[in-house]
Amino acid sequence: MTKPLPLTSDSLKAHFLLATPALNRGFFAQSITYICEHTEEGAMGIVVNQPLEVAFEEVLGNLDIDYQEGSNQETIFAGGPVQMDHGFILHREKGNWETSESVGNDIWLTTSQDILTAIAAGSGPHSHLIALGYAGWGPGQLEEELMENSWLTIKADAEILFDIPYPERLIAAGDKLGIDISLMSSQTGHA
Repeated sequence: MTKPLPLTSDSLKAHFLLATPALNRGFFAQSITYICEHTEEGAMGIVVNQPLEVAFEEVLGNLDIDYQEGSNQETIFAGGPVQMDHGFILHREKGNWETSESVGNDIWLTTSQDILTAIAAGSGPHSHLIALGYAGWGPGQLEEELMENSWLTIKADAEILFDIPYPERLIAAGDKLGIDISLMSSQTGHA
């Protein structure tokens, strides 16, 4: 069993993880993940560029939330492979929701149904992202994946998270790092 790497001020909370070509198969291939929490106990994040084929109206109907048909065309994202039956909303405006937690500079994570009710009524936070499920890593697991070159990291940018269309988020984050993700190879070299 691998001993977890010590975590000091190197927390990746409020950072993006950009999947490298080393993750060329499975759930995380070509993904960008917003890290909500990163401590010695592990990490938790929301994948922000993998849409699900689930209609917002279907989610609202399953929760018995009133909505006007056709009023909201929200994209629902696969936030990760853990608890895909639970909803997670990343948003800018703090609001007064039952369960909200700050997960970065002016970015909040809410898991209570009241925010979905407000979004359906048009009174929720303007900048938001709705996901089902989350990505989770046990103690030391994310650090190991970073050492295996599975991920690149960059400080999260709210514009990429909320304003850039989801198919362009990974490329935009790569651009901020000064790299073209599409030109990266899955082969790693050693000097």
